Amino acid sequence: MSGAVVTVLLAVLGVAGLAAAAYLVRTRRVVATPTERAVHEALHTASLAARALRRGLDAESARAAAPPLRALTGAEGVALFDADGGLLTVEPDDGTVWSDALSAECERAAADSVSGQRRVMSGGQPTVIAQPLLADDSGVIGVLAVVTTRTPGPGMLGAVGEVARYAASQIELAELDASRARLDRAEVLALRAQISPHFIYNALNTIASFVRTDPDRARDLVLDFADFTRYSFRAAGQFTTLSEELHNIDRYLGLERARFGTALQVKLHVAPEVLPVVVPFLALQPLVENAVRHGLAGRGGGSVEIIARDEGADCVITVEDDGIGMDPDTLRSGHADALAEDGTSRSAHVGLTNVDHRLRAAFGNDYGLVVETAIGAGTKVVMRVPKFRDGVRADGGGLS
Repeated sequence: MSGAVVTVLLAVLGVAGLAAAAYLVRTRRVVATPTERAVHEALHTASLAARALRRGLDAESARAAAPPLRALTGAEGVALFDADGGLLTVEPDDGTVWSDALSAECERAAADSVSGQRRVMSGGQPTVIAQPLLADDSGVIGVLAVVTTRTPGPGMLGAVGEVARYAASQIELAELDASRARLDRAEVLALRAQISPHFIYNALNTIASFVRTDPDRARDLVLDFADFTRYSFRAAGQFTTLSEELHNIDRYLGLERARFGTALQVKLHVAPEVLPVVVPFLALQPLVENAVRHGLAGRGGGSVEIIARDEGADCVITVEDDGIGMDPDTLRSGHADALAEDGTSRSAHVGLTNVDHRLRAAFGNDYGLVVETAIGAGTKVVMRVPKFRDGVRADGGGLS
């Protein structure tokens, strides 16, 4: 190839390269315009503030939220106060903005603002804007104070108000999360309280009956009882694995079989691949205890079958007994007193409702309990849970 041809070719390639570079620049500008970049930056900054405030409003979360809140307002400084007007943090905290006089003026504005009204103190420079953080149900939950060297016009006052509204909504969500966690703990406590006192009394009597006739079995039953109560009353979180739940159910059924002998027949079929599936803590206990009590009530004997199978993205757990059954209409209406004559139906109904609510709260309305029953035809309870769900994990606390 001649030198002239090479020169022409390189020139063509150079022009093509420049054209491609120009195209990429034009494309990049179209994809990320200055407005879009500003929006993305604002959203990222807001997410940083939200991440901190979703822990609630205290000194630690205020320190983390103050820099992004300052960036959102475009102010020279911000301060966060609690609902009583107590200072939580200032930003920046390097002494470049805050003087003793300015800090005192900011605290006075915050003290006035806890009444629920915005306060603007512009007698000198800089100006202090104290904007209350308002929650829908609980009123003032804090104060955002903004320091600016500009004269605040309607635009800036509106921006500060919107930032304060956003911060308050994140703090409200934190309280909602805390309330939901408290509710979950309360529901677990309710389930623990529903573990039949008659079962505990009867289990201890059964153990006592073996002390003389079969000391080795009595010792094994004592260990099973200790492990059962230790697991059921553990101080861990709201979720566990299906494997841990089934281990505890096995302890429970072992104690019941020791009491009833061959009158209680138990069948267990579990697919190994679903053992690590995460389920709400004590989700199976009410179902199995209900099946045992109804399976044996007034019949002198009965059977309980527990099946856990893999169904694609879900795990399906079935607990079925051949006992006295329930009236479906009564079950739907919620009048639990009529479900049985032995006085156990109210706690059984409440236990099923509790588990159903916890499943739906954790995994959505596509999941929960399905009850198939009729008087004299036994009861079948089907629980469906996802095999994987983001944000839901076992909290540990199993037996060591």
